[in-house]
Amino acid sequence: MRHFTTAGGVRTASVVIALLVTVAAAAALAQAPAGGAAAKAPAAPRGTSPTQAQLNAAASDTANWLYATHDYSGARYVALKQITPANAAGLAPACAFQVGDVSPFQSNPIIVDGVMIVTTMHVTIALDATTCRAKWRHTWKPRGADVWPQNRGVAVKDGLAVRGTSDGWLVALDLGTGKEAWVKQIAKPELGETLTMPPLIYDDLVLIGPAGSENNIGGWVGAFRLTNGDSVWRFRVIPPKGAPGSETWKTTPDIPVGGGSVWTPMTLDVKAALLFVATTNPSPDLAGDTREGDNLYTNSIVALDVRTGKPAWYRQLVPHDTHDWDVTQPGPLFDLTIGGKARSLMATAGKDGMLRVLDRETHATLFETAVTTRENVDAPVTLKGTHACPGVLGGVEWNGSSYSPLTKMLYTNAVDWCSTFTLDDEIRNVPGKNYMGGDVKFDPPPAGWKGWLTAVDAASGAVKWKYKSSRPMVAAVTSTAGGVVMTGELNGDFVVFDAADGKALYRFNTGGPIGGGVATYSIGGTQYVAVVSGSPSPFWVDQNPGAPTVFVFALKR
Repeated sequence: MRHFTTAGGVRTASVVIALLVTVAAAAALAQAPAGGAAAKAPAAPRGTSPTQAQLNAAASDTANWLYATHDYSGARYVALKQITPANAAGLAPACAFQVGDVSPFQSNPIIVDGVMIVTTMHVTIALDATTCRAKWRHTWKPRGADVWPQNRGVAVKDGLAVRGTSDGWLVALDLGTGKEAWVKQIAKPELGETLTMPPLIYDDLVLIGPAGSENNIGGWVGAFRLTNGDSVWRFRVIPPKGAPGSETWKTTPDIPVGGGSVWTPMTLDVKAALLFVATTNPSPDLAGDTREGDNLYTNSIVALDVRTGKPAWYRQLVPHDTHDWDVTQPGPLFDLTIGGKARSLMATAGKDGMLRVLDRETHATLFETAVTTRENVDAPVTLKGTHACPGVLGGVEWNGSSYSPLTKMLYTNAVDWCSTFTLDDEIRNVPGKNYMGGDVKFDPPPAGWKGWLTAVDAASGAVKWKYKSSRPMVAAVTSTAGGVVMTGELNGDFVVFDAADGKALYRFNTGGPIGGGVATYSIGGTQYVAVVSGSPSPFWVDQNPGAPTVFVFALKR
């Protein structure tokens, strides 16, 4: 017989996801403005770039990298042709920058007007994008409890760089100086809410939401004014009682349930004015009997009106999740002619190890293709334990697919790592603490893990080629008009592949595991590639964690 308790201590999973660091004891906000009011702003930002017109046209921009996934479509594709299969072996490091931090380094570099912006948990750094020399450095001094240490980057517009913090604040920095333009508290770290994702900026709206499903938060997506951080709208992922979707949560009053957080880049269809969000697991993660039903809108793609936050449509891809199989990617968005018919499509992937393509107009699924090992996926989690693949940290993590219109393929990194899931016989909840409802035992590395880069035909779902890595693959993937695909491995290698057949063309060991962004851009007639290396988190390394470092590559002159 299982017991449920909501007071007292918590018996968490014996192995808690390192990505999901237990929330520290909530600290009083240090001299924070009442109600999270915006701090007094200094002088207006000196620059005006990038403009909304530049962001709208970013998909064709080869000089900059203006969003975490390059542009609103999330395609991670750049129309640069200087680096090709014929000359990729001639790449070499052009410069490097040691960040000087010990926190996880999963940042997606932003490049705007020759300046690169990268982040760690507390630090935001501006570098010369060709020489790696630092221009400015901003360090956030937490005003509350740090929750999780990951930060995946900034968003830029109108001379500002905007990021979230672990303790729940939005921070807007002058792109020219790094000085604070405004700060605003938008999340509650005492409840386990934390901001790890890169924001998306559209018009005068900063769009972002908190991570923290394992802390039993109620997930949401919010819009905040770019000018001062004021709240504009908020969409609640878990519907309030009586709202549509709330009937999919069959619960009892004494058992708290939550989840549905967000922690990966969003995508935006500007013409349709639709924001696409990938939502994560319900909680308690493993104890499905505490929340019978589909548990909307967790583990879903949700399309929101970008100006109002009202839902336009959704597709739940993992109903009633009991394995922590987040849907992590709401893109890339792309158009493709199939059978003579032009279709507007969306790729989506998640920790269940499936790559899917949806029709953005009919919402139908075009295909589903496994990009990692899937075993025992329908077996229930039990008190005795259930071994299943992907494990709780399997499938597609925080970096998603790249879509190449040149090859009409999707390129996806994935983790191949199974787990044994076991229910607790007693479930306790303490606000802001991990609330798994069971234990997770990972198959021991290195024998128990590996990774894949899979190339899939974007029209049919047929696998065209696969690359096997000795470790999980969590770095970003970028494709180009030169016919190459670029990514990184946890063994420290930056690798360039032939996009057509998967042949490795160039390999360079950076000295630390690669789990962040890979961005390419052109300055002064030279194509550069920026790679984020080192310490993606304590969990994703073995003997050699490396140190957070930015490497920039170019062809030898």
